[in-house]
Amino acid sequence: MTLLRLGYLVMLWVFVYSVVRVLRRDLYGTRITSRKGTVREKPAVAAAAPPASPARGGAPTAAAPPAPARSRASRLVVSEGPLRGTTLPLSSSAILIGRAPSCTLVLDDDYSSSRHARIFPSGDQWILEDLGSTNGTFIGAQRVTTPTPLTPGVQVRIGQSVVELQR
Repeated sequence: MTLLRLGYLVMLWVFVYSVVRVLRRDLYGTRITSRKGTVREKPAVAAAAPPASPARGGAPTAAAPPAPARSRASRLVVSEGPLRGTTLPLSSSAILIGRAPSCTLVLDDDYSSSRHARIFPSGDQWILEDLGSTNGTFIGAQRVTTPTPLTPGVQVRIGQSVVELQR
């Protein structure tokens, strides 16, 4: 009978310890692991340089081919929130935004979900999709409920952060 009591007591303390650990993690936030290539400044400078080249050319034939490239975004920039100034270069893969360490853009924000939203390429445009987040994803004041095409310069609010596509 004494062994049963001690076993029950040990199980009770293991439960209390796990509850305290979960509460502590919620209070102090998740650990953000830095991954190589998440925050880059050089692509932002490189992305800003190409639009100046066609302007110098002045020839109509030189200006015509870069026009589709100019309408296509080349980076995702966090313009408001704790990660303000963070730049992610856009490639052919999707960008997952949320609190989970496995996300491409990890937000340390109580108002964002673990896997909050996804921005992915589709043809010649980028699509924003809310992944069933609790607090929602907004373009301006409108909540995103279906996959929505994004254009450069449009601000997307995810929790306390605002991200936008830039050329």
